Amino acid sequence: MLWPLSWLYGCINRGLDLIHDLDFRKRQTQAVPIIIVGNIRVGGTGKTPIVIALAERLARMGWKPGIISRGYGATAARSPISVGSTSDPALVGDEPVLIAKRTQDRFPIWVHPQRVQSIRSLLKRDPSVNVIISDDGLQHRSLVRWPAREGGRDIELVVRDQRGEGNGFLLPAGPLREPASRERDATLMTGASQSTNPAAEYFLGRRAFTLQSQLGTSYQLAHPDNQQSLAVIADTYLPNKITAVAAIGNPQGFFDDLLKKGIAGKCIGLADHATYTPEFFSTIHAECILITEKDAVKCTSIQDERIWVVPMSLELPNTLADWLQSILQRPDPNQYTL
Repeated sequence: MLWPLSWLYGCINRGLDLIHDLDFRKRQTQAVPIIIVGNIRVGGTGKTPIVIALAERLARMGWKPGIISRGYGATAARSPISVGSTSDPALVGDEPVLIAKRTQDRFPIWVHPQRVQSIRSLLKRDPSVNVIISDDGLQHRSLVRWPAREGGRDIELVVRDQRGEGNGFLLPAGPLREPASRERDATLMTGASQSTNPAAEYFLGRRAFTLQSQLGTSYQLAHPDNQQSLAVIADTYLPNKITAVAAIGNPQGFFDDLLKKGIAGKCIGLADHATYTPEFFSTIHAECILITEKDAVKCTSIQDERIWVVPMSLELPNTLADWLQSILQRPDPNQYTL
C-alpha cells in the first residue's frame, strides 16, 4: 500500500539529483579530499567506528585528517561547533563526542547541519588538515564532490551491515533512502550478510571490503580504570543476572557479538540516540549491565557500579588502506581543468 509513496519519494530524489547535476550555481569542490562514510539504509550501520578507524589509519600513513558530522540529536546552532572529549552530547551529538573520546582529541572535529560550513571552520582553525572524513553525508547534496570513480580525489563509501537492504523498497515502503544501485566508490560490509542469494547482491562486480568488529576489554562506567574481560564476566555472572542495553542503529549486532563471547542474558534494544537516566537503570534487575561506548558518553552523570562499558574497534584491511592512499595521492584534478 505504501509503494506509491515510495515511487513519489524516488521521483523527488531524482529531480533533486538532476538539479544538483546541472549545478547552476557553479559550486566548487573543497580544497582537500573528502571521504564520506554513509549508508543508504535508514538508521545506523556502524559508520562511527569506521570513521575512527579511518582517521587513525590515515594518521599512521602520514595524513592529517579532520572529521565533520551533522551531530545527530545536537542542539541547533547558528555556527559550527568544535567538539572535544568533554563536550556535551546534548549540544553536539553523541557520536562526535564518542569519536573525540576514542581518538583522545587527536583530530579536529566540527559539527553543523551544513557540512560545508563545518569544513570551512575546520580548515580555518586547522589549516594543516589535508583530508576530511565526513560521518554520514551521502545524501547531503550541498557538499559538492568530485568522486574518485570519476577521476577526482573525493571518496564515497557506503556502509552495509548484515541487515542488507530489507525489502529493497525506498521510504516509506522500505528502509532505503536511495536505491541499492546507487553509485559509490566502494562498499564497506560489516558483519555477516544474511542474504540467501549472493548472485543478486547489489555490490556484485564492484569494489567492496569486509570489516570485522572486535569487542575489547570492558571497563566500569563509574571507575574506568577498573577493567574486566568479557570472559571473566561470562564466568562470574549467571545469564539471568546479565542485561545488555544498546541504543544504536542495530542493537542486535551488539547482542550477537556478546553472544559470540559467551555472554547470554537479557537484551534491551532502544532507538538510536536514545537518552538514559538513573531511573532507567534502577528498573533493571541485574547484577551486571553491559552497554556500548556510544551509550556511555550519555551516562557520565550516572554512578551505577553495575554498568560496564564494552568498547568495539575495527581494523581496516591493508587492501583498503592502500587503495585510499592511491586515491588521496592523486594530483588535485581541479588544477588541470581546462
